[in-house]
Amino acid sequence: MKRGPLFVLFTTVLIDLIGFGMVIPLVGLYGHHFGAGGIQLAVLGASYSIMQIFFAPFWGQLSDRIGRRPVLLISLWGSTLSYFVFAFAKNYEILLASRVAAGIFAANISTAQAYIADVTTREDRAKGMGLLGAAFGIGFTLGPPLGGISTLYGGLAAPGILAGSICLINTLVAYFQLPESYPPEA
Repeated sequence: MKRGPLFVLFTTVLIDLIGFGMVIPLVGLYGHHFGAGGIQLAVLGASYSIMQIFFAPFWGQLSDRIGRRPVLLISLWGSTLSYFVFAFAKNYEILLASRVAAGIFAANISTAQAYIADVTTREDRAKGMGLLGAAFGIGFTLGPPLGGISTLYGGLAAPGILAGSICLINTLVAYFQLPESYPPEA
């Protein structure tokens, strides 16, 4: 099993889920801050997951055509940008756009799974997929307290800034450390 790429994939999924966990408990608070009503809050809360449903197959198919690495890098850059937009949103519409974009770009799980399938042997594939499951669990566990603590000490923009900053670091690590796993002849 190639450990370097798996570590980068683990941190990619972990940071996606930490960012999600940091922001999701606060989405209602942000929505109320901008005067959103019940239906608007429901749309705001659901937009991330709905976009993931639609875009996971898109990213997976695109990674079959152009490679895993470019898709993962595009999704990481997009996630970074979406968190910073979330942090500095000035109205409900921009807040909603940031959550839609976050869902679109965080739908990279299918690509991460395909990457693991590319770099692991049949015997080690379950271990690689288990790493993604661990990243989910850790991200969901760490995200909400990080979001709450950063809001407490840094204000409403802090979770977005923190998530965007962590995502930016991960994007740079992936850019320099994540090789392509899908051979061009495939």
